[in-house]
Amino acid sequence: MANKTQSDVLIVGSGITGLMAARTLTGRGLTVTVIERDEQPGGRMATYTIGPGMADVGAQFFTVSSPVFETWVNQWIDEDRVFEWSQRWSRSSVGATPFGSQPRYAARGGMCSLIDHLAADLDVRTRSRLVAIAPNGPSWEAIDEKSKTYEARAVLLTPPIPLALDLLKPAQITLPDADRAALEAITYMPCLAGLFWINSTLSLPEPGAIHLPNAQITWIADNRHKGISPNATIITVHAGPEYSRQLWHRTEWEILAALEASLRLYKDPNTHTIERQLKAWQYAMPIMPHPDRFYIPDNLPPLAFAGDAFGGPRVEGAALSGLAAGAALAARLA
Repeated sequence: MANKTQSDVLIVGSGITGLMAARTLTGRGLTVTVIERDEQPGGRMATYTIGPGMADVGAQFFTVSSPVFETWVNQWIDEDRVFEWSQRWSRSSVGATPFGSQPRYAARGGMCSLIDHLAADLDVRTRSRLVAIAPNGPSWEAIDEKSKTYEARAVLLTPPIPLALDLLKPAQITLPDADRAALEAITYMPCLAGLFWINSTLSLPEPGAIHLPNAQITWIADNRHKGISPNATIITVHAGPEYSRQLWHRTEWEILAALEASLRLYKDPNTHTIERQLKAWQYAMPIMPHPDRFYIPDNLPPLAFAGDAFGGPRVEGAALSGLAAGAALAARLA
């Protein structure tokens, strides 16, 4: 049937969790369909075009602490897909003492280029928003807002937990009380991100970024200095969780003005902004994450929850969650 897709595993969400899981599953001979509601895969590993330039708007870099993820990153380095951007950031303006010494990696051409590499040769369906999933005998059936149906032996849900649980509500799927409570305990802090195309450079310290973890503005980075925007100076600014909450319901103009105000210290008198863009990440930072890399309920056909709220946050945590969930589902389907 033209309006029905069948596969071994349906993955909801094409961030790094979903794509690493898909790679694991296809590597074990299983068919996979990845559903993504946005126009491009990647989730928060997003790179936007603004004017003649580009900017990483969500994840700015990633670190490595596990041997499993290190193997993948070393391969990406060998293929010249990622590079070590820096081993330390500054906590203040020019001349401030840097902190930290762990390598921070960025992707050539922006984070989206790494995502495009991971998505290559996979069946990724963008602009497809699921509205419900339901058990269908020993398998699953999902339907999107265009009434397209997806059938699969197993489902992997990688969206933020509130969105993942919403997909189960229409079918009145019941999870064990303790498991549901553990999932519902996972909450998220938001992040407002502003992109600013300016006509000159900013006086940011090396390597062209400032990290202020406990401030209203937690991150300022020059994407040209970073090496992903050779044709224009595009600045990425992130508001911290509490400041994002304070600004969340303001107008777009007010939010961008508040974010842009943080650049005054680093501008010269002739610097002006040519264009501005805003991205609002409602579920940017998981709080009280699940202790395991994934969760699979026992009372349903194979269904897994995974993402950066499982076992560890950020890019590495999300990737490891996808790898672990993919391996677990492959074992269930063997």
